Amino acid sequence: MSGIKTLGQFIIEKQADFPYAKGELSRLLRDIGIAAKIVNREVNKAGLADILGAAGTINVQGEGQQKLDVFANTQFISALTSGGECCIVATEEEDEFVPIDSPVSKNARYIVCIDPLDGSSNIDVNVAVGTIFSIYRRKSIGGVATLEDVLQKGTQQVAAGYVIYGSSTMLVYTTGKGVNGFTLDPSIGEFCLSHPNMKVPAAGNIYSLNEGNYVHFPEGVKKYLKYAQTQDVATNRPYTSRYIGSMVADIHRNLIKGGIYIYPTTAGSPKGKLRLLYECNPMAFIVEQAGGVASDGFNRILDIEPTELHQRTAVFIGSSEMVKTAEELMKQYSSEQRAGAVA
Repeated sequence: MSGIKTLGQFIIEKQADFPYAKGELSRLLRDIGIAAKIVNREVNKAGLADILGAAGTINVQGEGQQKLDVFANTQFISALTSGGECCIVATEEEDEFVPIDSPVSKNARYIVCIDPLDGSSNIDVNVAVGTIFSIYRRKSIGGVATLEDVLQKGTQQVAAGYVIYGSSTMLVYTTGKGVNGFTLDPSIGEFCLSHPNMKVPAAGNIYSLNEGNYVHFPEGVKKYLKYAQTQDVATNRPYTSRYIGSMVADIHRNLIKGGIYIYPTTAGSPKGKLRLLYECNPMAFIVEQAGGVASDGFNRILDIEPTELHQRTAVFIGSSEMVKTAEELMKQYSSEQRAGAVA
């Protein structure tokens, strides 16, 4: 066991980077890690316990909730409530943000935005799923925290991370000083540092998107797909198509191997489908800290000004060279389309 560094030890060592936090941010990350272990336990019991299938309820996005969605949401809210460092939780599974009204949270200074179980429809078929979280400092001073405290640009995040529940369980997070990954060792029940200072390759050969929606894609995305599938030895094309259907799993793979994940606008989702605050912002923060790029096809994700809790956006995220090529094609064909409309 010599040389193994746990998540708790690592967080304490890095606490000096945030003198203003006074240990609260460290404890908040610890609380998220504890809840993740509980969710991991239930994910691993899928098929043995009555936690598979639909819960019979619909979330604010109009999506049917799975039993594990509800379970994970409850666990993370419970952990963040009992910890006392968080005053608001904004989650995919709740219509409105959840104020933490407890004596220990009266002076809490952090907001957590979370997707408790990303890709939960994959649970029934034993495919990797995950949790995505984002942490902000509240803007207001004193009194009750409000929606305005939640609606902050991604550049204001103080920490973000994800947990992937797969062949092994990993927690990956950043506090704006690089990205580090921790693998859960079930023999001791601790997340241990396994992927220090993670970096996404500048170029990769994997593209990830749901090609079943091809006919509904913007012209720029169609042209990027044609580019990705064209043979060119100099640029290592054609690329390989890999799509899991869980944002966490697809981006985790591309973060390690190099690649691009695309979820564009479509005719049915003209503003995009993925949520800005608790999916795209945290993933953008992580990927940028690892040397990658995150865009909506035209502009940096982290610069988008949120106006609503469950705001949606398109996302192009991953290896810098691949995202920049996709952006160039998006802008080129968007300009041509506008010019044609004017003509």
